[in-house]
Amino acid sequence: MWPKGNYCVLLFLLRSVLSEPGTTNQVVLLDTTTVLGELDWKTYPVNGWDAITEMDEQNRPIHTFQVCHVMEPNQNNWLRSGWIRRQAAQRLRFTLRDCNSIPWVSGTCKETFNLFYLQSEEPLPSTTRFRPTDYAKVDTIAADESFTQTDLGDRVLRLNTEVREVGPITRKGFYLAFQDVGACIALVSVKKSGRVSRHSASHGLVVSSGGERACVENAEERDTPKLYCGADGDWLVPLGRCVCSIGHEEIDGHCQACKPGFFKAFAGNTKCSKCPPHSSSHDQAATVCHCDKSFYRALKDPSTMACTSPALVGVVRKDWATENSIALSWEQVEQPPADIVDYEVKYYEREQEQLSYSSTRTRTPSVVVTGLRPSTVYVFHVRTRTTAGFTAYSPNFEFSTAAEDPDVADQGQVLVVVTASVGGFSLLVILTLFLLITGRCQGYIKARMKSEEKRRTRFHSGHVPFSGIKTYVDPDTYEDPTQAVEEFAKEIDPSYICIERVIGAGEFGEVCSGRLRLPGRMDVPVAIKTLKGGYSEQQRRDFLREASIMGQFSCTNIIRLEGVVTNSRPVMIVVEYMENGALDSFLRTRDGQFTVLQLVGMLRGIAVGMTYLSDMGYVHRDLAARNILIDKSLVCKVSDFGMSRVLEDDSEAAYTATGGKIPIRWTAPEAIAYGKFSSASDVWSYGIVMWEVMSYGERPYWEMSNQDVILSIEEGYRLPAPMGCPVTLHQLMLHCWQKEAGQRPNFTDVLSFLDKLIISPGSLLTLANDAQSLTDSSEDLPDYPLFISIGDWLDSIKMSQYKNNFLAAGYTTLDSISTMSVDDIRRIGICLIGHQRRIISSIQSLRLQLHHIQQNGFQV
Repeated sequence: MWPKGNYCVLLFLLRSVLSEPGTTNQVVLLDTTTVLGELDWKTYPVNGWDAITEMDEQNRPIHTFQVCHVMEPNQNNWLRSGWIRRQAAQRLRFTLRDCNSIPWVSGTCKETFNLFYLQSEEPLPSTTRFRPTDYAKVDTIAADESFTQTDLGDRVLRLNTEVREVGPITRKGFYLAFQDVGACIALVSVKKSGRVSRHSASHGLVVSSGGERACVENAEERDTPKLYCGADGDWLVPLGRCVCSIGHEEIDGHCQACKPGFFKAFAGNTKCSKCPPHSSSHDQAATVCHCDKSFYRALKDPSTMACTSPALVGVVRKDWATENSIALSWEQVEQPPADIVDYEVKYYEREQEQLSYSSTRTRTPSVVVTGLRPSTVYVFHVRTRTTAGFTAYSPNFEFSTAAEDPDVADQGQVLVVVTASVGGFSLLVILTLFLLITGRCQGYIKARMKSEEKRRTRFHSGHVPFSGIKTYVDPDTYEDPTQAVEEFAKEIDPSYICIERVIGAGEFGEVCSGRLRLPGRMDVPVAIKTLKGGYSEQQRRDFLREASIMGQFSCTNIIRLEGVVTNSRPVMIVVEYMENGALDSFLRTRDGQFTVLQLVGMLRGIAVGMTYLSDMGYVHRDLAARNILIDKSLVCKVSDFGMSRVLEDDSEAAYTATGGKIPIRWTAPEAIAYGKFSSASDVWSYGIVMWEVMSYGERPYWEMSNQDVILSIEEGYRLPAPMGCPVTLHQLMLHCWQKEAGQRPNFTDVLSFLDKLIISPGSLLTLANDAQSLTDSSEDLPDYPLFISIGDWLDSIKMSQYKNNFLAAGYTTLDSISTMSVDDIRRIGICLIGHQRRIISSIQSLRLQLHHIQQNGFQV
């Protein structure tokens, strides 16, 4: 929240303000957040000033005017405001660009603009012709300072403040007119001004009379104004703003403390939230709600999560027992803090002291545990899984199985003797029959083997029903994480490992390639991750945690763990070797070398792996092309299961509002904002991976900052289809990027959709770019002008500065440029992404025009 006074409100670069000195009235020249449709400001000529619309943080349109025809001589571009009722003074805030910072400008350009006004008793009729000679000049306004190319790179905003008296004004109102004579100017519409209390708050930026900016009490600066490159390649400036600090919410322009019973953990213009169930706050300005008595919240749980009781179960009772089973039941709490999903029962023999335990799950507060040993005491723990997560385990409960009946044991011995006698006779009969029918069965066996081989070939790297799939066990649930490694990973003798060369560096040490030489097996190429020396015990546990996760997976599209070395130094994790490395770098070096069907095959392999993980209940959290490995057969496998650790060395990671560090460009909005990771958030990430694959490893959202990515997604922006991407695949991406997690497809649906595309490759022929630019009938054809030369075409889209680039590259006719791709545009030296898009969009339209002419001829 910025304080307001008798001065201007800045929304973008330039804001005009009219105010009565010493009054509290606010004068609205133009409220850009409420105007719908076209503005009442006029441009002369019509192609001089560009009207550009952006969205503010409240998702409201902001209208701006810009002009930057610096390489064309004799500029005379006018912009006239709507009719303004008479007031006393005006203050202007604007920015100009240094001519020397514009790469395509040779020599010098103007760094000034002229301000004019025209008095009238009432608004002029719309049919009145614009005559510059009717306007009186106020002044030629020059910038005290301008911004350079360095400022553009650093996204620094340089503003200039000038005060000009308009008048004397003898009539009821007047018009303002801005004349550009060849400068780079961005003019922002006026919202309001006036003398208002310095303790009030505003969503916009304001400047105090001394020129310094400050937030009101209990507010802090957020998103300092910075230069931003718009979609057309020209420069824009997004909003700067102040936001209410933690524990405070915005009410009527003030940042007020949260009331008791409410809290707010993060700075922003959001309302205070009611305390989660079984928690409370007794003071104002609470940043967290503390759990009520007998209720708890895990340290890693966000402050928005409900507090739960330790186990949500009462006393565990033994209902009955036999030699091999025990029936248990327990009481359920009357008002659980969250919906109960199921119960997990962990049990082990008391004499084993939890060295080896088993677990089972049940949806009811009772269970029958089978497969136990007679006359043995077992220890049982029960915990509840709610929609908010697992609770703690209950206290120990010890119960014994029944003793084995001696009579039954004697009967069993007699039965063994009789069974052995009968079995011997039966064996002779079976051997005789076997010899008789072996020849007849031989052909059937061979046919069956061929059938099995075909079935295995069909499902190699394919999706098979994961029936009876086991559930993922979080290593963090072990009291000693080393036990998880021992349970899920195989210990390898280091003498069986031959390290050949270093191929990279990981978070904990070097990554090498080598061979695994197990007795009785052929040499297997492997990748070896080593733990660098001088590690702490915690680093050792974090390093081995990934192995205890990978060891639970068995899928052709999940990286396979061969084993670990923990009993000697260095500590190592050994996994299968993937010859082509990370998918993103692999694709970047092979741009355009694969068919669409091959790329879909890669995506299918990733979907198979993610379906398997989802079915197991595992959430990856860091699904990205850099974490997909690809082998020499182009089989893609999901890897990197260490997202739970802090990504200190990941250049793509950034801190979020929840305090964690996550890869913003690949992460779903709910995970960024609230830390809610789920299989649905992995589906969002999979959509980004699809985009990476179809764009051959381009960086998602290009060079946008992480904060701009977050704001753009909140405003509904989604990545466009890459060049040459089938429209069906882009539609699947958009489904994966649904804002509501529940509306996204699950991985089974994604896999089924990709299978249909592979079975019907004709559905991949329609490209997204063609679908957007080509129409089915001439009746839908836009009225395109007929260009005579490349110069005419570039002039029409205001890209004439690139004329020499096209001519030097040999593009001299409209036919030749109609076949250009975005790679061709880059190759001739057009580097600005916005300009590339504008030119490609126009080429697609030009291609349609030429196609229509070839089909129908010229109409005279």
